[in-house]
Amino acid sequence: MSTLPLIQDYDAEAPLFWRGTQALTQGRWLGAVMALAERLPEAAYYLPLLEDRAAFSLLLGASLVRGKPCLLPASNGADHLAKLRDTYPQALTVSELPDAGFDAPRWTGAVPEIPAQQTAVIIHTSGSTGMPQAHSKSWAALRATAPLIRDRFGSGVNIVATVPSQHMYGLETTVMMALAASCPAHSGRPFFPADVAAALQDLPAPRAWVTTPVHLRACLASAATLPPLAHIVSATAPLSRELALQAEARFQTPVHEIYGCTEAASLATRRTTLEEYWTLYPGLSLSQKNDETFLRAPYLDEPVRLTDLIEPMPQGRFHLRGRLEDQFKVAGRRISLSELTQVLLAIPGVVDGVVFAPEDGIAARPAALAVAPGLDEEAIRAAMAKKLDAVFVPRPVRCVQSLPRNAVGKLPREALRELLRG
Repeated sequence: MSTLPLIQDYDAEAPLFWRGTQALTQGRWLGAVMALAERLPEAAYYLPLLEDRAAFSLLLGASLVRGKPCLLPASNGADHLAKLRDTYPQALTVSELPDAGFDAPRWTGAVPEIPAQQTAVIIHTSGSTGMPQAHSKSWAALRATAPLIRDRFGSGVNIVATVPSQHMYGLETTVMMALAASCPAHSGRPFFPADVAAALQDLPAPRAWVTTPVHLRACLASAATLPPLAHIVSATAPLSRELALQAEARFQTPVHEIYGCTEAASLATRRTTLEEYWTLYPGLSLSQKNDETFLRAPYLDEPVRLTDLIEPMPQGRFHLRGRLEDQFKVAGRRISLSELTQVLLAIPGVVDGVVFAPEDGIAARPAALAVAPGLDEEAIRAAMAKKLDAVFVPRPVRCVQSLPRNAVGKLPREALRELLRG
């Protein structure tokens, strides 16, 4: 049976996580993991409710050593957690670390080897387009994409992220970057712009910021001053070229997007200000059958069907045209809800917004919600009508104080419908 180490390229004195300005070294982390693995009560699954990223990583490491998977919920909402516990009655919820936690002595033994095909996590989708779905990830698959991200963006960076570890994007770009790609991560998850700036300032250069368009927009609207950055990475929602241009000008660093999904993890990137098309990681390939696109990767047991309309191009590149279920075709012309959302967000004065189908299936006309102080619905519709055929202009358009974004910036469809009805 093939195995893979719990920490790649182990160096006992090298930083693995940053807790403020203090480094949690690989040796101290591994000592804490092994101590926790001994103290954890027996359970079929472990459900981590740990906001601290380093604490989350300790439970993940201990569960891997114990040979048990971690359950990663779509959110920490009470209703979702209750359903998760009903589905997995043998799961043990861990909301704080028992006993010594981070105070264990440095590990002096060999780095544990984890069976490559051992189930590491059972991760649940955000449910933004329906009910959350569970996906099992082997240890080999979970750690496979971090080296690809490192090779694409550069090695040796220290990472601050505004996304949670339980989400696939946050898990692979922080915890797995530390464990499998030698890129230490900050233990916190700052929310407000000043907190983002402070967390980045805690870290030595080079620094990278992993975030979402909504957090990027909030930092641009604030007076926060960020220290020099090697790069910014964004995902979970489309990033407009205008927003990326503003961020690159303000923070003087490249802004990259990651494209991926829970089923396959990240698979492609682009620098939004310079590239319209996406580039796959080396070794990955796409195949198509009718309008459906399938991803093949060495670490996937079988091809994964992607839920977006994709146009493959030469040299591992592709054009992303939006979700398959979000496509509208009227009078022989096709457009996606994501394209309509980008038109909405490009209107001066629109701080946040989304265009969506108000009912299941393809509606006759999409609806829009906009956060736009100083604008009314008619002004927004008129601005969109200058860019779109009349049949594609959303109706209704409703101005709201805020959108119901979850922890990673996604917009659950039912929450949007409820807001529209309200």
